[in-house]
Amino acid sequence: MELTKKEEEFMEKAFDYAKQALANQEVPVGCIFVLDNDILAVGRNEVNETKNATRHAEMVCIDQIVDKGNSRDIFRKIDVFVTVEPCIMCAAALYNLKVHSVTFGCKNDRFGGSTVCNVADILKPVTVVKGGYRADEAMQLLKEFYKGQNPNAPESKVKKKKE
Repeated sequence: MELTKKEEEFMEKAFDYAKQALANQEVPVGCIFVLDNDILAVGRNEVNETKNATRHAEMVCIDQIVDKGNSRDIFRKIDVFVTVEPCIMCAAALYNLKVHSVTFGCKNDRFGGSTVCNVADILKPVTVVKGGYRADEAMQLLKEFYKGQNPNAPESKVKKKKE
């Protein structure tokens, strides 16, 4: 997948936030919201930290835009750069907000908003979606996270070491 130099810079920033998430024992997803080549919002997953399952990187960014008092119409001009394909919840939110575009790294085979359930078939978005940029690197970050134990996973979901 080919990106402009500026788009590559935005994805690099998203990867920086994904790495921060991993360092904080979060699923390593980073996200950037851009308007006219200016970064308006940045986010990373904060689910474990906040114990709130909705605190995905995209939702963190949406809240930053809303908290700044922007009108809902601003989302139509926003380009989203995220390291992993948005999940069903985030894809639905981004499509409903009519963001201009979403550029992502790797597919999300467990929760993806196009891979698992094609949200676009239901919502018929105007959003342009393109994926696959640095997909291997994004997938490697996910694998690194899932090798360990999620400290906030319910007891029945915690991986047991084989003896």
